[in-house]
Amino acid sequence: MIPVLETARLRLRPHERADFDALATLWANPDVTRFIGGKPSTREESWARLLRYKGLWPLLGFGYWLVEDRKTGDCLGDVGFADFHRQMDPAPPALPEIGWVLSPAAHGRGVATEAATAALDWLQRDCFCIIDPANAASLRVAAKLGFKSRGLARYRDAGVTVLVRPQPLPGVCNA
Repeated sequence: MIPVLETARLRLRPHERADFDALATLWANPDVTRFIGGKPSTREESWARLLRYKGLWPLLGFGYWLVEDRKTGDCLGDVGFADFHRQMDPAPPALPEIGWVLSPAAHGRGVATEAATAALDWLQRDCFCIIDPANAASLRVAAKLGFKSRGLARYRDAGVTVLVRPQPLPGVCNA
């Protein structure tokens, strides 16, 4: 069962078939994909993404949530964890990989940090992320979340920053 997580402003919930149009619109936006593959997704690619999101949970025990505005019900993006078996050099850490993607309407409002914090609080494990070195906004989010750079890696003929976040120990100041 996929948990529903709530924050002051957001609901992180399982993706449903009815979310397909919102997901396809999100991933077709060049501002969204500029640092994630560099090209907008087709509807076919977005459908495959929705299927992948649904398949992660039963296989891995974690996956992606749809990020929804609690007041309006609007889809703001996706956040979650995966193991994509990325072919990187050097190889990525053997940890869950967190990712977040938000619609431009949600940019600059702290939504990514709020959603990722809820997801990380739920996971309770070390994890990593990869971010395009030119994506200053996501690098700032990662820093706020406690991720530390492990350097650059090659992925799909491009450089990515690999960042790792150890799970904070309860009752210990990890600043």
